[in-house]
Amino acid sequence: MPVASLDLDLEVFQGPFDLLLTLVLREEVDLLEVDLAEVVLAYVAHLEQTGELDLEAATEFLVLIAALLELKSRLMLPGGEGEGLEWEPQEAAEELLARMLEYSRYRRAAEFLHARLATETGFRYRSAPIPRALRRVSLEVAEQAYEPEQLGRAVGDLLRTPPPLDLRHMARPRVTVEQRLRYLRELLRSRGRFAFDEAVEGSDRLTQAITLFALLELYKAGEADWEQRAPFEPITVTARSSEGTA
Repeated sequence: MPVASLDLDLEVFQGPFDLLLTLVLREEVDLLEVDLAEVVLAYVAHLEQTGELDLEAATEFLVLIAALLELKSRLMLPGGEGEGLEWEPQEAAEELLARMLEYSRYRRAAEFLHARLATETGFRYRSAPIPRALRRVSLEVAEQAYEPEQLGRAVGDLLRTPPPLDLRHMARPRVTVEQRLRYLRELLRSRGRFAFDEAVEGSDRLTQAITLFALLELYKAGEADWEQRAPFEPITVTARSSEGTA
């Protein structure tokens, strides 16, 4: 039987053990008035009646009783003699609740694993090969599942060296970022200001992209700025040094 369903008949409480824990944590039952020794005796009497010892349930009961004893001892100590105590009563109650939630998670995980193990007990997996007698098939019942010529061509294609890849359809860069950097710097030195469309006029899309990368490098190095008054309008590139001297 789970510890939470243990029935108690105390002077200040009657009911299951989990309800007592809930009322104690909510401070609806004063823990100082609860005789924990009677709780332990009730659990021992239950074990004697059933004659069975569930180690998991007994461990959970010991942990909860130990936490309750620790909490009650802190409540009984005077405030001035609490030297060396790490927890206040409220903190001890929160620690007890955290332990209860942790053990509840472990208990649910154990129940899940037990249920999975129970559902898979009926499955047996064969590790040995199928007996030879079961592998024999009569030629009379065998049916052709493929064309011999098609199978031969498929196997032959696997053994044949594939032709080299044709990359002629892929665009190759004709310029480098360094070349576009020199070109943009030359425009900045000679003109001080130019439109980006002029720098890429007549070039392909790949050259335009590389020119944009070069412009970003100039901006990162502090050599140039650009502006665009509205979306899709021309981009104007300006030398930063010329702006500083203007």
